[in-house]
Amino acid sequence: MIEITNKIFYVGVNDRNKSLFEGLWPLPNGVSYNSYLINDDKVCLIDTVEVDFFMPYLKNIQEVLGEKPIDYLVINHMEPDHSGSIALIKKFYPNVKIIGNKKTFGMMSGFYGIEGDTIEVKNGDSIELGEHTLNFVLTPMVHWPETMMTLDTTSHVLFSGDAFGCFGALNGGVIDAEINCDTFWLEMVRYYSNIVGKYGTPVQNALKKLAGVQLDYICSTHGPVWHQYISKVIDMYDHMSRYETEPGLVICYGTMYGNTERAAEVIARATSQAGVKNIVMYNVSQTHHSYIIRDVFRYRGLIVGAPTYNTGLYHEMDVLLSELAGKDIKGDHLLGWFGSFGWASKAVGEIARWNEEKLHFEQVGTPVEIKQSLNPETFAQCEALGRAMAEKLL
Repeated sequence: MIEITNKIFYVGVNDRNKSLFEGLWPLPNGVSYNSYLINDDKVCLIDTVEVDFFMPYLKNIQEVLGEKPIDYLVINHMEPDHSGSIALIKKFYPNVKIIGNKKTFGMMSGFYGIEGDTIEVKNGDSIELGEHTLNFVLTPMVHWPETMMTLDTTSHVLFSGDAFGCFGALNGGVIDAEINCDTFWLEMVRYYSNIVGKYGTPVQNALKKLAGVQLDYICSTHGPVWHQYISKVIDMYDHMSRYETEPGLVICYGTMYGNTERAAEVIARATSQAGVKNIVMYNVSQTHHSYIIRDVFRYRGLIVGAPTYNTGLYHEMDVLLSELAGKDIKGDHLLGWFGSFGWASKAVGEIARWNEEKLHFEQVGTPVEIKQSLNPETFAQCEALGRAMAEKLL
């Protein structure tokens, strides 16, 4: 039994078995599915967990309640890792009333065939549990259309749904002040950039609704309960949703026989010698793209390079650029690029097309086109591209 504060309990579970979140994003440290229980005159459960974990989840609930019934179930977000146990909760607690907004219930019917016993709330509505009062804040498109947050105005606790969440299972402790949070910060950036990152404007709208509200705890659906670091996590979300960056550089490349990789090394060395300290390099075929996307959100500069392949762009680079385009990244991002070919040049032109049509980053330097392998002329061009990026970053 983990009491967060004033009759508010953590009843979530950890998933250390899943290798890919949403079938896409690696989980080297697992993930938590967080759910919360307010044990007041009226009992309220906030969100559920993925259905595969229902039995340990039920035991967590019963450890707090014993035989006491649940009166309300608030669903802040309908993705199945948070709503997947609704039907089973209804079987064990048949009189529970489900609280959500209009879009919640359409999805609930579609996913689980559940209708009725619902309470529809609009932005600003509230409900009394006894000592606790819950106020509902609609936050559409953070990052689904039905998303909302629930604010306990008595204890100043925000149940934020996926917002302020991160990858990583909880290893014993739940509240940030009780655990070492070092591993969670970059995982918060990776979570945000890959899952929420497209929706910077809705995140800003949500932050405006929370401005000036006293928050003593933020209870997200993934990762630690924030208490000691509330200011930090809100600042991180504000920073990321404004697409603000640090003066650093991501260099990512595809390579078949090492020639494009050698060009990337020359560019990196020239950028470093020009004074840029934050440089990260990735082989797009070796590093999962979620880590590259994370760092593109973090750093202002990006240089990409790849060989021509089958008279087009090297596949993994084509995929990465497609993924970046899908994030609709705004702000003053900088882009340089280079490419290589054996007998037909296409890579440089294809990267340029991606930027012109989809990415719309500011071009830096002159693209470098390498035939077969580096020669003194293209070596110097790579150095010039690195220096041009450094000049812009610094």
